[in-house]
Amino acid sequence: MPPARKDPGRKARYHHGDLRRALIDQAEALVAEEGISALTLREVARRAGVSQAAPYRHFPSKLALVAAVAEEGFGEMLARVRRALDRAPRDAPARLAALGAAYVRFAVDHPARFRVMFGREVAESHGFASLWNVAQEGFGLLVGEIVAAQEAGVLPGTDPRSPALAAWSAVHGLAALLVDGLLQRQGLAGPGRSVEVLAREVTASLLDGLRRRRAPRRQPPVAPRGRASRRRR
Repeated sequence: MPPARKDPGRKARYHHGDLRRALIDQAEALVAEEGISALTLREVARRAGVSQAAPYRHFPSKLALVAAVAEEGFGEMLARVRRALDRAPRDAPARLAALGAAYVRFAVDHPARFRVMFGREVAESHGFASLWNVAQEGFGLLVGEIVAAQEAGVLPGTDPRSPALAAWSAVHGLAALLVDGLLQRQGLAGPGRSVEVLAREVTASLLDGLRRRRAPRRQPPVAPRGRASRRRR
């Protein structure tokens, strides 16, 4: 019997980088179907139709594959947010609402990728500089919009960190509730209340709350006891 021929198509796809793409796609599909706990390099290789050793040429570990999926997710989310800001009006509330809506829409469109991006594996990962750079870049866009809102007098204060954290927490919480289907089960999302509408409602409520915040009143200085006692004398 003549020896089996190698598939020239598979070899060509590998050398053109399609194998890496296929592995990432299969990893995301597997997470969507069975959760991230089911993700293994062996199963991803099987789904991609390659040998068990093939993924290691691109990803030395499962965590490296998870980081690649997360990095692509943050990159696409960042691109969506930028496009939304490019189309948004110049006033700060509209821009923050557009940013929040783009964030939530991405999560709803790519729930598996969203779960990987904010899962424990990524949070506890180290040594993936490009992943964390793109994640920080996304948060930097939010901080920049908060700074602009403060400079325009729309939001109080000069330190953007606290309002940026509040904004991220609110929008991310909405995204997670939608991705897990909790709002849909409660009848709080659906016809007439699209993702964009919900995101804008949450952002508006957040801005209203932040506007009401006031810096703590400074108490008048208390004179030292010695000085006060000398005055009474």
